[in-house]
Amino acid sequence: MHLDSPSTRRARPSHERRPPRLWVTRVDDVTRQAVLTLTVAEGQAGFVVAPRDDLTDIEADPCSEAHAVLHDGEVVGFYHLDFHPLGIAERAFPQPSCGLRSFLIDTRHQGRGYGRAAMHALIQDLRARRPDVQRLNLTVNCRNVHARALYLAVGFTDAGPLFHGGPNGPQHVMSFDLTRAPEKRVNR
Repeated sequence: MHLDSPSTRRARPSHERRPPRLWVTRVDDVTRQAVLTLTVAEGQAGFVVAPRDDLTDIEADPCSEAHAVLHDGEVVGFYHLDFHPLGIAERAFPQPSCGLRSFLIDTRHQGRGYGRAAMHALIQDLRARRPDVQRLNLTVNCRNVHARALYLAVGFTDAGPLFHGGPNGPQHVMSFDLTRAPEKRVNR
């Protein structure tokens, strides 16, 4: 399913319209069906829940937001923002924060740099929509070395001792400072 970028809806001459190649948006009636078809790679199944398994619960929770990742109008990924005070690692963080959960790029779209581009897009979106939020926190399974490397590469840092409450083993607790100056990025 291909969708128009929010930036193409501005009143600009057609020769000036250059939608971003990759952007994020809240899951809505238009993106929902495509999000439900996203799949998790076999080796990642123990680390992330497919949207079809928890999207209804996320949508029913007033402290959660479901988001789609789109590339050239096609839904290629998903993530969940959790605004519960103890939403990540059952830990209260000292600054206003939110949690990042269920971040995934569909198995058919992996290996193209969409994960890194989506991380930058979601950080930019969160800063714009929720300037009150100062930190973005997450947990990543200790065995999920590729995801941890991605999070470190975009600027997450370790935020304390391992979390041992997950069903699939210990997890690193990581945090991103949303108050630091954003990087200049070229959208993929």
